[in-house]
Amino acid sequence: MPELAGIHHVKMPVTDLDRSRDWYGRVLGFKVTHEFPDADGVVRGVAGEVPGLGDSMLCLRVNPQAAQGCRGFDPVSFAVPDRADIEAWAARLDTLGVPHSPVIEASIGWLLVFSDPDGLDLHLYSWAAHGVEHEGVAGYGRPVS
Repeated sequence: MPELAGIHHVKMPVTDLDRSRDWYGRVLGFKVTHEFPDADGVVRGVAGEVPGLGDSMLCLRVNPQAAQGCRGFDPVSFAVPDRADIEAWAARLDTLGVPHSPVIEASIGWLLVFSDPDGLDLHLYSWAAHGVEHEGVAGYGRPVS
């Protein structure tokens, strides 16, 4: 089987492109590098860089129906090294006035949950594991052999 070479981009559905572009810029450092005008000339999509994502891009695309359908769903978890980084992000979100969950002891690592302007849940998840076993606890992952 041919091998994949990473993730090219993650596309988030939005209802208001300007609002979301500003929010993702303020919260995640999103910098637009490409615009996508539709046939009528109106830009309804943008793509760009987010610090820490390497070559993978973040894209925002106006699609009110998809944005509404994804409300409360978490399509992506952005990685951070460890719990200290999760706590630093919690402090940053507090400074920005962005509501978020407490630091969560998730299935493997530490987790922080917050929502974009359309209610799409974004996760920050630590690569570092906490070592706590959650086997048998509903909603938590378990190893598959």
